[in-house]
Amino acid sequence: MKIESKADLYRKLPSVDELVHRNELASLALQDGQAAVVDAARAVIAALREEIASGRMDAAGLDLALTGINAAVERRLRQSLRYSLLPVINATGVILHTNLGRAPLAQAAVERVCEATPTYSNLEFDLSTGERGKRDVHVDQLFRKLLTPGGRRPDISTIVVNNNAAAVLLALNSLAEGGEVIVSRGELVEIGGSFRIPDVMAKSNAILREVGTTNRTRISDYERAMTEKTRLLLRVHRSNFEIKGFTEQPHVEELVALSHKRNIPLMEDLGSGALVELDSFGISGEPSVLDRLRSGVDVVSYSGDKLLGGPQAGMLSGRSDLITRMRSNSLFRALRVDKLTYAALEATLLAYVKGDHDSIPALCLMRMRKEEVGRRAATVADQVRSPKLAVEIVDGESVIGGGAAPSAVLPTRLLALTCEGWSADEALERLRAFDPPVIARVEEGRVLLDLRTVFPEQDEAVILALQRLAD
Repeated sequence: MKIESKADLYRKLPSVDELVHRNELASLALQDGQAAVVDAARAVIAALREEIASGRMDAAGLDLALTGINAAVERRLRQSLRYSLLPVINATGVILHTNLGRAPLAQAAVERVCEATPTYSNLEFDLSTGERGKRDVHVDQLFRKLLTPGGRRPDISTIVVNNNAAAVLLALNSLAEGGEVIVSRGELVEIGGSFRIPDVMAKSNAILREVGTTNRTRISDYERAMTEKTRLLLRVHRSNFEIKGFTEQPHVEELVALSHKRNIPLMEDLGSGALVELDSFGISGEPSVLDRLRSGVDVVSYSGDKLLGGPQAGMLSGRSDLITRMRSNSLFRALRVDKLTYAALEATLLAYVKGDHDSIPALCLMRMRKEEVGRRAATVADQVRSPKLAVEIVDGESVIGGGAAPSAVLPTRLLALTCEGWSADEALERLRAFDPPVIARVEEGRVLLDLRTVFPEQDEAVILALQRLAD
């Protein structure tokens, strides 16, 4: 039998042009575009060339591959045209999981986006006058209802930018450019993505003035640091870590009094920014936006996709005169949000105005009781146990995540899995490959699934994924 050389094998490969003009693939070009089919064909032929070059493919293997090359091109085409941003099942127990998109949107927010954005909208158009309007009016009135109950502090206004980092940048640049901003050393935080308060302050062209020590800062430290160059007092809520032990920091009321005494604005970067009191959820020590404004803080910055439970956004709420300065800053145009965000945010805020907190998924997941999670876990376990899959239900803890309430944990019940023939990491990988992907975690050699962050309508998909894991 003649042994074919690599050169012989290469000659058997069709050209890209020849391949894409075959009848079986020509229809794909009409449906998905010639360029996409050409790219898929080129990738398939390149993969075969690589197999030949490495010596992993002989003549018989190549002949077999060539019989299925049209199907291979179509598979590659389908893979290349798939969406990259996919829905996943979050079984980690982290409610505001930054890597998984943080707060899931309320159904009303999704419907509002679909209703308000497919055609034109009055995003910046005043329907009463027929003239140009301002996009932030769509949510400012709702924020006023939520942040000035009973008419207290009626001078409160709110603007919306891309995220909380953008909100901090805009505020510092608007209120303190070229001047000093006083911050406690214990509040010079870094959050995810290497976002550091000192760095964003430098970008804003404000000058950082550190006071106190990492663990202890007193109101006298702020007072001694104030000079004619001081433009702003900044308090940063330590939302993603805690300092315990020999610690001290001024109460917000002390900072408010100093701010008023010296006529220097006080801003607080809350980060998460709850619009409801969280004590009823079993979460303490996480101030709400209304708390801070009532205390006399002049400007509060916070996120839309954390404890508020809405779309990604950064809010600045506070004294109208200070908010007006930020709105007139050219940075505001660069950092502003679009109609999709306004539509989703408007629907989310309306749920708060109506007191319909259970319609906001993040709040609903926080409120879920351990017993409810346990009952669902037992139902799943009963349907997936097999000789290859050991399932145990154990006590555990869910967390808020997203840099919110770092010390808060919510009691839960976990599915703890051990799969015969697979390590925990291999089982985790197989779950991620499921459609839809199931994202879990590993502890002590077992895969753990927390159904607190799995929506009830997703339980059947989890069961199917676990059953396939056990096959």
